[in-house]
Order: sequence, then C-alpha cells, then structure tokens
Amino acid sequence: MEALAAFRHPWVLVLLVIPAALCLWAWQRRGRALALPFDHVPQARDSRMRFLLRAAECLPALVLAGALFVLAGPQSWAEPRSKRALTNIQFCVDVSGSMTAQFGSGDRYDAAMVAINSFLERRDGDAFGLTFFGNNVLHWVPLTNDISAFRCAPPFMHPRNLPSWFGGTEIGKALRACRKVLAERPDGDRMIVLVSDGYSSDLSDGADEEIAREMRADGIAVFSVHIAEGAIPEEVVRIATLTGGEAFKPEDEGGLDSIFARIDTMAKAKLEKSQAEASDDYVAWCLAGLGALLALLLASFGLRYTPW
Repeated sequence: MEALAAFRHPWVLVLLVIPAALCLWAWQRRGRALALPFDHVPQARDSRMRFLLRAAECLPALVLAGALFVLAGPQSWAEPRSKRALTNIQFCVDVSGSMTAQFGSGDRYDAAMVAINSFLERRDGDAFGLTFFGNNVLHWVPLTNDISAFRCAPPFMHPRNLPSWFGGTEIGKALRACRKVLAERPDGDRMIVLVSDGYSSDLSDGADEEIAREMRADGIAVFSVHIAEGAIPEEVVRIATLTGGEAFKPEDEGGLDSIFARIDTMAKAKLEKSQAEASDDYVAWCLAGLGALLALLLASFGLRYTPW
C-alpha cells in the first residue's frame, strides 16, 4: 500500500499486465519456421544470441511500461519540516495625556512605540495588532503579518494630536476590546502587551479578577509595561499574574528595551512539525522509458529475427 501511495493515479498501474503479457509472449513464442538452404546443414546453437533477440523483443513492452508509470503520476514525499507556530500579539497602548511626560530623550509614547517596533523585528512570522486607548478604544492595526502600518502609526496617534474626549485611562475597557479581537483568531497562541502609565478605576471592585478569568478562558496571556514613576497598580499585576504573564516597570529607555526582550524570551516562538508534502517525481521513470526507447532503436538495426 505504501508503494501505491507514491503515485497520484495508482489505478493506472493495473494496465502493467499488458507489457508483462507481451514480455511473457516474447520469451515463450516459437514463431513460424522458415526453411533456408543452410537449415539442412548442421548448425551450432548460440544461446547468447537467442537471449539477446528475446530481450530485444521485450523492449517495446518496457517502453510501454515506462509510459504507464509516468501516466500514473509518480510522487516523492519530502521530510516533514519544522514550522514556526503563529502567535497572535495585540499591543494595547495608552494614549492619554500623561503619556506625553518626559521619558529618556523623548516622551513616554514615543519611547513605547520605538520599543514596540524593535520588538516586531524579533518576532518575524507572528501576527500583530495595535490598539490605542484612553477613555475610548481604537483598533488601529488589525492582526496581520505586515508590520508596515506600525511604522506609520506613531505620528498620527500621538496623544498631542488627539481630541480631549479621548483622554483618560480605562484599562479594563481596552483589555476587553483586545480580548474580543484575539478570541476571533482560531489558530495560534494569544497574547496582549499592555503599555500604560496610569491607574484605571474600571479595574476595581473585583473587575480585575473577572477580566483575568475571561482572558484565561480564552488562552490569552497579558504582559504589562508600566511606563511611569511609582508602583505598578495591583490590579494590573493581578491580571498579568493570573493569565500567565508578568508586569514590568522600566526605569529608562534601555530598561524598556530589556523588558520587551524579556517578554520575547518568556513567550518563545514554538515550532511544530508540518505534514510531509508530495511532489511530482517523473525524472527517474522518464529516464528509464527513454533508455528503453533508445535501446529499442539501436536493436532495430541488427537484433531482429527478420532483418529484411
């Protein structure tokens, strides 16, 4: 059965009984006797010549067999290769007014976007989405493998360019919006990277644990980057811990880059074995058929019973 699986149309091989029967007939037939003058003279039998003549008669059948093998569609199976498993990563970036505060050589928003773009280069093959939030939520980039939109986003969504009604910080609303986006992805791991500098009142009164349960039910890990002075809000730490992620607090731009590098190592890209793929493999059978055809052409010049 494994041998038949190496052909796209294995039923064609049933026709091989035709060239097999022709070969059998060539070796067993006696042919018609033709009396010649020298037949009445004792002749030594040449078994080698008889063998060559019989073999030459089988060559047309071998050419036919080669054609049938080609028509059956021979295939070869490649070794299964390791394929990078997809991770769906949704960036959830705070664009409230406080993100314009000084951080390193620029402000918090600019430093966060530079670190995110650097992180993308280390995660080639994953799908990325970008969500901005304040009191409202805007899904700027849908989950995609094309990261060019991330490069263009910073100037347009800088907090200084946004209307006042977009200010504020509602982390709970933003996380639920990102969860909805990730839950629609049937394949791959799911992860949210939250970048914020504030406290969110919509995470109080047990809302943080409720959000964590929802995230965990959907297999979503939350990593938080608190880009501000002071301690990380306990609610954010609790969400990150309960979902299998972690909360970080960078002190400067270098620390921010180190945090994203740490997230990369914690959420390592997985490798999975892909199925072996079949590809057409006609070369060997074509060469065998052409070889038999060439031998038949050469034999027709001398190896035959009736040279006239």
